[in-house]
Amino acid sequence: MSDVILEVKNLSVRFPIRSGILQRQTGAVQAVSDVSLQVRRGETLGVVGESGCGKTTLGRAIVRLYEPSEGTVVFRGEDITHKTHKELSATRKHMQMIFQDPYASLNPRKNVGAILEEPLLLNTNMNREERLARVFELMDLVGLRRDAMNRYPHEFSGGQRQRIGIARAIALNPDLIVADEAVSALDVSIQAQVINLLVELQKKLGMAYVFVAHDLAVVQYISDRVAVMYLGRVVELGSSKDVYADPLHPYTKALLAAVPAAHPKDRKKVQPLTGDVPSPANPPSGCHFHPRCRFATDKCKTEAPALRRLGHVDVACHHAEKIKSGEVQA
Repeated sequence: MSDVILEVKNLSVRFPIRSGILQRQTGAVQAVSDVSLQVRRGETLGVVGESGCGKTTLGRAIVRLYEPSEGTVVFRGEDITHKTHKELSATRKHMQMIFQDPYASLNPRKNVGAILEEPLLLNTNMNREERLARVFELMDLVGLRRDAMNRYPHEFSGGQRQRIGIARAIALNPDLIVADEAVSALDVSIQAQVINLLVELQKKLGMAYVFVAHDLAVVQYISDRVAVMYLGRVVELGSSKDVYADPLHPYTKALLAAVPAAHPKDRKKVQPLTGDVPSPANPPSGCHFHPRCRFATDKCKTEAPALRRLGHVDVACHHAEKIKSGEVQA
């Protein structure tokens, strides 16, 4: 059996823009554009980029919460791109999602026990005693006290609520979890606890993560490989070690240089990005990054660079060789 658990091929997601009394489509938001990537069993793929780059849309399209406009999603060797809701019910036992907002992702009318029991009730043949034992096991795994099972979400802190969300996600022993900004709404000290919990659970249960985040330090810590997105496209893809040690795309270099250094002497001398992220409803021609890139040429303005192998990473930049050789300094 192949060790590839997820394969995304040329995936695009567009959202229609409608206006007028008749709500006719007048345009489209290109949220994800021609993305291809793989996730292997037991590994973590980090997806990073600025707000609005398509990270969350990509994650939700993978689990079919958003419908892909083009391309395919292959999970455990099976194309799930066009499966109906009924057909997806069996597949969703093996792929789950941890949502960004621990306050909105839990049903306020159900206590913790009911929240964790629900996936077992719907997807297994366990009896009441077996379900209760599994609920207690899940609470132990995520560090929640068993006597909390009769409490409701509003009685917990943000970090505890996210632990409940994680417990719900692992209830059916999935092969893949998409974590969408799973720690961004938490305090820094709680973020570290939740990240360490995710790492521990991966070691125990062997599941793969697609970890969507904008915090580069968190992604570096938890990820085996990293995909850097800009305006719906993957511009750099490689191992966490290679991407962070020697980024080749000017956008990746600028993102890493923007991370505050612990000491002034460690600051990277990279020219900061200028301007704002263009609108995905009207993206620039050619390379989407060219309006903010100081190395852009006429070719960049007219021809979109393909994601290609260069050294140990894949990069979408016409001038990546010059950056790698040091002919130009990003």
